[in-house]
Amino acid sequence: MALETLVHTIQRDVYNLAVRFLWHPQDAEDAAQEILIRVITGLAGFEGKSNFRTWVYRIACNALLTQGKKRMEQAALSFEEFGATLADGLSEAPFINEYDVAEELLLEEVKIGCTHAMLLCLDRDHRFAYILGEILDLDHVEGAEVLEITPAAFRKRLSRANQRITTFMMAHCGLVKPNNPCQCKHRIGCAVDRGYVHPQELVFAPSLAQAKRFPELLHTIRKLEDSRRVAALYQSYPQFEPSNSFLVWLRNLLNKMPELEC
Repeated sequence: MALETLVHTIQRDVYNLAVRFLWHPQDAEDAAQEILIRVITGLAGFEGKSNFRTWVYRIACNALLTQGKKRMEQAALSFEEFGATLADGLSEAPFINEYDVAEELLLEEVKIGCTHAMLLCLDRDHRFAYILGEILDLDHVEGAEVLEITPAAFRKRLSRANQRITTFMMAHCGLVKPNNPCQCKHRIGCAVDRGYVHPQELVFAPSLAQAKRFPELLHTIRKLEDSRRVAALYQSYPQFEPSNSFLVWLRNLLNKMPELEC
């Protein structure tokens, strides 16, 4: 298999893992570049004792855990502080859309940006366990291999992370519990005013079709048990795509590399 083909099969997985861990797309791209370089230069050491994706995720997790905290991690809040911020950022007044962008996309931007910021309330170890076990749906053996801990330790870590996220969202988030006060439509105005959302430069909501499908999907999600409802919400989000500049960087990198025969 050509090296280019191999790398293109994993680059989206690597980038999406980094986005969920770091939140900020530019930080995620910077991290993904380092991870892919580590993967490419370490291919000779892959012995096939584990699934290739598991091996890549292990390299990614090690790279992310050894980096210093990025901009959103440095500004991360505790769950208590995040709850207070949510309550402070609501407005019953109808949002006046003065921008050349569909309101469904603004709702999508608020929804994804806010719920991914909730992950930052978890410490790094528990955040990784939740992303791997609940969002990416790795089993306990795979998750343990990625984090290089025992399956029992992974189960405990995942259980604690799941309990914290679920408890918080069931108490605050109107997506998973309709009668909760925090509703995305009541957050748009504040999110725009405070610079959390830039209507002309959306980060998480590229597809109007996806945004319009979500209400029907949410109806199905709300029928699930509490813990599964929260995980299903995260799993429903579209794959994030890196920028064109990232793809240009990747293409230039691969052009410098020899072909790899598998």
